[in-house]
Order: sequence, then structure tokens, then C-alpha cells
Amino acid sequence: MNAHPDNAFENRIAELGFSGLYSDRATTLQVNMGKVCNQACKHCHVDAGPNRTESMNRETIDQVIHALHAFHFETLDITGGAPELNPYFRLLATEAVQMGMHVMVRHNFTVQFTPGCEDLPQFFSSLGMEVIASLPYFLQQQTDAQRGRGVFAQSLQAMRRLNEAGYGQEDTNLLLNLVYNPAGAFFPPAQEALEQEFKRELLQRYQLKFNHLYTLTNMPISRFLHWLQQSGNEARYLKKLKQSFNPAALPGLMCRSTLNVGWDGKLYDCDFNQMLELPAGGETMRLEHLTEEMLQGRRIATGEHCFGCTAGCGSSCGGAIIQTGGVA
Repeated sequence: MNAHPDNAFENRIAELGFSGLYSDRATTLQVNMGKVCNQACKHCHVDAGPNRTESMNRETIDQVIHALHAFHFETLDITGGAPELNPYFRLLATEAVQMGMHVMVRHNFTVQFTPGCEDLPQFFSSLGMEVIASLPYFLQQQTDAQRGRGVFAQSLQAMRRLNEAGYGQEDTNLLLNLVYNPAGAFFPPAQEALEQEFKRELLQRYQLKFNHLYTLTNMPISRFLHWLQQSGNEARYLKKLKQSFNPAALPGLMCRSTLNVGWDGKLYDCDFNQMLELPAGGETMRLEHLTEEMLQGRRIATGEHCFGCTAGCGSSCGGAIIQTGGVA
């Protein structure tokens, strides 16, 4: 196989006999609606926050809706920033549900306390949307340390609102799934065991329920990379990612079944590549130019950060790729 002097990940998979990483059929369209967010979390790979202004406009929203119609995606994965702060969020979600699609929103809980967002639990439930919400831990100290003072208390209140709207309950089909990111330069614990711990503690302490817990490995890009550099952990963390490379995670990588749309309509293989401005197919392409050929068999742009998705049990937007065992 050809050597890639500037791409250690390509060299690693070449040792396994792969000429590159290629997509399967893209069944999920992941749409990043912008970098505007009511929080500024330390681990955020989007570098989102209250002072960002990037937001998907109506023209691009219409192009997303057209693509959902034209290319028969099965799932719409709406993310941000806080996607609910985009003025066209409800339009997009409603249109997709009316097409019969499964719609997921990546939600940060505290956005419910932003003016105009108080009814989000009722809106989500009226459409049957899956809610994927970040909660660093079931205790205040760890959560506020990662996301800011007062976030934990608001998160519990917001989660209670979702429970009252039917989310996380045994007798509904309303899915509330939590996301766990480590607070430092280490990997998440085994997903199955941590899910059981979160379920037990949240129920016993606060009478709160959810369906599943997803563990995500922090990616060495953007705000988390800056923290690694400032804390002197960059070299050690990157070395650990590379040493923990697990080829069994390759088939389940999210980039193989997902196409990502940036807030400005540009196409990427995943949300991480979007933040690094690594375009899908190796060249800048916009949503209005999407073709059937782009959805299957395209070569995926990779980089050193891809070791983050292939370390240990693997990491994807749906949590650990390999569902047994843990990561040291």
C-alpha cells in the first residue's frame, strides 16, 4: 500500500490491507444547524457558544428538505451548537417527520430555559422525535465543572420536563438517550456498565428516567485540543488513542453510513471533519450538488483525529461501536 507521510491513520489502516476508508450507503443525513449555543462546554469540538453567529439560513434549510425527499434518507440527525436556537429548526423537524423519517435532535437540556424554548419537550413529543441529551455525570460537581455553574440543576429540571412529556417512560415510544463525555484526557468507561449506574443513580436520587446512555471519546480537535495543549496532555492523549486503535471498530464508524451537512450547506463525512474543514469526497461540495454517487462508495477524508473514533470500543454518534468490554 502507498505510504501517507502526513496521515498516520491512513498508514495504520493500510497495514491492514485497506486502500482507504470508504462509505457504505448513507442512510442518515446529519445536519449541523450552526454554532450558536447557550453554553460553551470545555470539550466542545464545534467550539460553539453564545457569541457565535454562524446559523443555517432558510435557503439551505430548503435544500436539506429537498435532499431528504430526493435521496430517501431514513434518519435526520439534527445537531449544532444548540440546533433549537436556529429559527428554522421546527420547520425542518416537522417537514422530516411528515416524510415519515426518524428524527433525532442533539439537545443540551439547558436550552429549554432560553426564551421561546420553554415548550421544547411538548414540541419534541408531538413529533415523536428522539432526544439525545448531554449529561456529563449524575452529580453536580462534575457536571458544572465541564459545562458551567448551575448547568446541573437546570439539566435535572429539564430532564424532569421531558419525563413528564413521556420521554424515558416504559409505556411510550419517546426515546430519551443521554450522552457521556469524559471530563479530562482519558477514555470513557464501559458503556453498558455506566448506563446501569446512571439509571440507578438518577432514579434513586432524583426520580428521573432515560432509555440509553452513549459514551463518546473526546476528539482532539477545537476546544478540547486547546485544553490538551494548555494542560500539557496533548502528546500523551494522542499516543494513547493510537495505541488503543481497534480495527474491529472500523465497520461501525458513523462516517460510513452518514453524510454531514454544515450550517453553510457544505458536505462532510462527519461533524468532526466539518470542524476541521475536511470536505467529503476530498473537494468542497455543496448540498445542492449532491448526487447519488456521493451516498455510497465515496472515499472518506481521514486524519489523526480518526484514532478517536477507533480507540478501544470505538466511538460514534450512537455511542460505543463495540458493546462489550471497556477502555482503560
